[in-house]
Amino acid sequence: MHPVLNQLKRTVCALSLLGLAFQASAQTKVDDAWVRATVPTQAASGAFMTVTSDTDSKLLSVASPVAKDVQIHEMSMKNDVMTMGPVKSVDLPAGKAVSFDPNGYHVMLMGLTGQLKEGDSVPLTLTVENAKGEKETIEVKAPVRALTNMGGHDHSKMH
Repeated sequence: MHPVLNQLKRTVCALSLLGLAFQASAQTKVDDAWVRATVPTQAASGAFMTVTSDTDSKLLSVASPVAKDVQIHEMSMKNDVMTMGPVKSVDLPAGKAVSFDPNGYHVMLMGLTGQLKEGDSVPLTLTVENAKGEKETIEVKAPVRALTNMGGHDHSKMH
């Protein structure tokens, strides 16, 4: 066999092994996480983020020490009526960014242990399960933002 072909074969083999090693350590990425600030007597708030998994997975749960109960909710419109309620999990298709925002899926922090003030940081723990049943835990520190500080989002037209 020609030495160049032999070298090429070894390189391809090594690269495919690297690919297998990379696949074994699948990752879920959380971007742009934030939590809505509250007033002193407010018992609940929302957490928002974008979640991207590199394999078909699902978000099973979110936990935070700032709330007694944390649920994943879905807001939807049916016949011009807005409904919102908890869901058991959220599908995370491979490579597709899934947005958790006020208009769809979002995380509800209920039974808050104290006021969430702008500038604070809220720890969130996400549990994701892939198609093989392997669970992954992602720790996120989400900044608290006031409703008026939405980074360019205009919610005035929603009311």
